[in-house]
Amino acid sequence: MQDQPKITQAMIDAYDEYTHLTLDRRAFMNKLTKLAGSGAAAAAIVPMLAASTARAAMVAEDDARVVAEDITYPGDGGDMMGYLVRPAEADGKLPAVIVIHENRGLNSHIRDVARRMALEGFVALAPDFLSPSGGTPEDEDKAREMIGALDSGQTVRNATLTQAFLAGHDASNGNVGAIGFCWGGGLVNQLAVNDPELDAGVAYYGRQADAAQVSKIEAPLLLHYAGLDERINAGIDAYRGALEEAGKSFTIHVYEGVNHAFNNDTSEARYDKEAADLAWERTVAFLKENLA
Repeated sequence: MQDQPKITQAMIDAYDEYTHLTLDRRAFMNKLTKLAGSGAAAAAIVPMLAASTARAAMVAEDDARVVAEDITYPGDGGDMMGYLVRPAEADGKLPAVIVIHENRGLNSHIRDVARRMALEGFVALAPDFLSPSGGTPEDEDKAREMIGALDSGQTVRNATLTQAFLAGHDASNGNVGAIGFCWGGGLVNQLAVNDPELDAGVAYYGRQADAAQVSKIEAPLLLHYAGLDERINAGIDAYRGALEEAGKSFTIHVYEGVNHAFNNDTSEARYDKEAADLAWERTVAFLKENLA
């Protein structure tokens, strides 16, 4: 049996540059080919770096423990699409959580995360923030391009309208938190700045809010960062300082030795089960404490 290609940190960094910064696919493949030693090796490595929709969900779509549905609700200038999940059996109204996707849009992985959140006892809504552009496409490269073209003001307004929708939902107790990953983590920080009604925010390796806007934050924050994620981590110190100076409630965890997207179990090279499990345990406890 052929040995599995070795993934180096330089390869992971190149993939991050491709998916989040300015490296286009041709340049990324050229760089990866040099790092891997051949085009064939590079081609074998790409699926290990990328997220794979073929990897099994942790909670199956038809799991009888949850009730899930695709919905629409009022957004800024038009309807928002989303995936709403709640426990099949629940006593009374439940705390609610917005589950905000990465820069790939609302895909099968984020739907799975919403189902996991429902199993923890929450009403979970995963919005499709590409709704103003027609919704998330199958092509992840196209989705990233569309995310980059979104109107940031409209995106934040759609996030605040999502909070309001969940707060008023029949199954909700009116307390709403938000959890976001990568691009979604950055949006959680922006939502916290722009919506005083948000009751809790959890950002996984997300871009920090501008220090000048931190005084507007009302929600307690839980901030997860990957130790090897130099791009995002460059903003931690300024954010921490601004949060401390403004007297805000926040907790920062840096998971040493793991990469950006360490929570995404569909990305073989970057997923770290130990860090993901610990961060999830902390996240659920934080949300239960603040949304009860």
